[in-house]
Amino acid sequence: MAAPCSRMASRSLSQFVSCLSRSAVGRTGLRRCSSTSECRATLRSTGVLERTTSPWTLMAAVCLQRLPVISADMSPIEQDFKQMMQQMELEKSVLSDHELRLLEDAERMSRKQTDYYSDDEDDGRDQEIILGQDLEDSWEQRLKSFQPAQRVRADVDQDLTSLERCLGDSLLLLAKQQVAGEKMWLLPQTQWQEGETLRQTAERALASLPAGFKATFLGNAPCGVYKYKLPKAARTESLVGAKVFFFKAILLDSGAPAAPNASLLWLKKSELQRYLKPVYTMKVERFLLDL
Repeated sequence: MAAPCSRMASRSLSQFVSCLSRSAVGRTGLRRCSSTSECRATLRSTGVLERTTSPWTLMAAVCLQRLPVISADMSPIEQDFKQMMQQMELEKSVLSDHELRLLEDAERMSRKQTDYYSDDEDDGRDQEIILGQDLEDSWEQRLKSFQPAQRVRADVDQDLTSLERCLGDSLLLLAKQQVAGEKMWLLPQTQWQEGETLRQTAERALASLPAGFKATFLGNAPCGVYKYKLPKAARTESLVGAKVFFFKAILLDSGAPAAPNASLLWLKKSELQRYLKPVYTMKVERFLLDL
């Protein structure tokens, strides 16, 4: 214990104060540098420099779906289930008003054929009595004159540019766009611009179409992403490829159908492979619901 105390006592007071000041200045200097506006500006400029020098172009695409207009055809299992439910409903249900009226008419007709029937039972019925069977006959005649619209229209269903095709299925919009000097079928897309969100970019891509569709976007976050590289002949040090972010949207009822456009296609999910590349199709089918 004597040796350490003697060494501490031998140090001068000026050396001890100078050592303490150096350590305090070092700590406060680090804290001052981390909280100054110059450091924040430096980090911000570094992030901007990294974004501007990124070799990937940001794109936003819209996945515009037209939902089914009519109910889809039932499968054999669905038809069997429908018949079973109708039979259960018939067995457990009570008689309807029309069925009760038929029983009442049958009972009245049976009483008329007996000697105990009196004309006083029809008092207050000056107008002609309409039996339930007469109503059924009139309904049958109206049913024969009714002609339902065709569910399958071969001339319209084969037209891929028509919005009225395949009314029982969900359709997806494809647009012919130029990528690296080559025209190909893709989801409508456009390049991101500084100051806008990716959803705003997707909305701008939809608004740029000549048809002028109106749609409701489902959320602000992308539902998928696709990254592709440009051909080697078109690559540069500052541009390698693009990253495409997909946004889902539902087509609204726009009233009168739009005129067919050769640069736009409405396809079912099973028809996408004929127009899209396999990798692109796989990315789209991950978030596309075949409703």
